[in-house]
Amino acid sequence: MKTKILVTGGAGFIGGNFVHHMVEKYPEYLIYNLDALTYAGNLETCRVVENKKNYRFIHADIVDKDFIFDLFAKENFDYVVNFAAESHVDRSVTNPEIFTLTNIIGTQNLLEAARKFGIKRFHQVSTDEVYGDLPLDKPELLFTESTPINASSPYSASKAAADMLCHAYFRTFDTPVTISRCSNNYGPYHFPEKLIPLMILKALNNESLPVYGNGENVRDWLHVLDHCQAIDLILHNGIDGEVYNVGGRNERTNLDVVKTILDALGISHDLISYVKDRPGHDLRYGIDATKLETELGWRAGYHFETGIAQTIDWYLQNLEWCDDVLNKEENNV
Repeated sequence: MKTKILVTGGAGFIGGNFVHHMVEKYPEYLIYNLDALTYAGNLETCRVVENKKNYRFIHADIVDKDFIFDLFAKENFDYVVNFAAESHVDRSVTNPEIFTLTNIIGTQNLLEAARKFGIKRFHQVSTDEVYGDLPLDKPELLFTESTPINASSPYSASKAAADMLCHAYFRTFDTPVTISRCSNNYGPYHFPEKLIPLMILKALNNESLPVYGNGENVRDWLHVLDHCQAIDLILHNGIDGEVYNVGGRNERTNLDVVKTILDALGISHDLISYVKDRPGHDLRYGIDATKLETELGWRAGYHFETGIAQTIDWYLQNLEWCDDVLNKEENNV
């Protein structure tokens, strides 16, 4: 029997890259990609693997409990990797309800199915945003796995709730659960509303580049392919009940990131404009990935300078993909 892995949210940014990684690396596995194909999910992201013999696509929503249970009963999955989530902070400020439905109720449906049908491991893909933020004037402080949860936005609160559900299923039902909390990802197939692709596309169109506040908010940037390798390691070698932080050790201010993009494109910084800050905007994220590095031997392979250059080039070569996903959102399909 082939190992069956269900990847939820596999037509999104990180999930899509993970599907590519797993389909190519493990031809002996069957990789199932379940996605609701909302605005951030696009089948074009998975076009490169759609004809692979070890790949299956399922159009469904993790909020649909009956469908999820029927699917688990039919397919008898070995592993589940849950990427499916509403993930944009600004959207969570204007419409918190959908974040509760997908990120909490959807995760609970998956956990209950995993418990009932006895999967070998349920891996929850979470975020460093559940920790809240760090002060700008203490760069030595980093998030560790023991940092208390202190969510700032409806998005991060919903992800924190999902993490707690995972812990509860492990403690109460012995469901084999692992959790990873990552820093800001970047790389190919990133939805164009997020900072890096948004700035690339606006710069190419000679549009104003909006930067929140003074641009001094700091993020730790992690290349999505490094993240995929980390999840692969955790899935196969992690310890049940454990949390693993995944970070790139590439902290940059938002303003520095925008200037780096403009410099790479040979475009003037004059396009930068400063706009009213986001409500509850976290100051700084900084990840300590020592546990993952020492216990599982993971190392980030991308320095930011190399990764951002490759990412910019990818967008330059894939403007048609960007147009497709933006048109899909505009037309609500």
